[in-house]
Amino acid sequence: MKQKTAQGFTLIELLIVIAVLGILAVAVLSAINPIEQINRSRDTGSRSDAEQLIGAIDRFYATQGYYPWLTAPCTGALCEATPWTTVSTWTDGSLLVLSKLSESGSGELKASFTTRISGATYNPLHSFNRGQTGDSTYVCFSPKSSAFKVEAATRCTAAAGLPTDYPTTEACPATCAVATPDTCFSCLP
Repeated sequence: MKQKTAQGFTLIELLIVIAVLGILAVAVLSAINPIEQINRSRDTGSRSDAEQLIGAIDRFYATQGYYPWLTAPCTGALCEATPWTTVSTWTDGSLLVLSKLSESGSGELKASFTTRISGATYNPLHSFNRGQTGDSTYVCFSPKSSAFKVEAATRCTAAAGLPTDYPTTEACPATCAVATPDTCFSCLP
């Protein structure tokens, strides 16, 4: 009578397969760098929020005839200026600009949006408008991912130069360079 041999894997074979799978998992995780991916998605969210805020400012201006950091239309040089300001504390002198833009004000932004971007854990947005006719309103944030940091540094150090109304001093400090992009801000538009 022929003896049947057991079919299956030995303990050594199983351990080798598990080790190979572990090595592959580490290789895949290091290739996709999950922390960088999380930071990139947060930066993408900040960029989207900045675009939404700029759109709300433009709509407010089109409807009211003045910017939300002002209390009424004005004339004269630099009357529409707003210095480099953190958006969550940005006021028209007495009222928070985000309140003027939210549902309790002009309704340009949802209250949940203004609450979220004003939260303590949110990457702060900064606003700037030089105040001269035709100037853009910039909304900026400090990028957290390497890709967005390099993009911001590249913009700050571009040979073609920045727009004349760009917040160069604040968004592109002297320490901002492609080799050391941690102090550069990403600004829209």
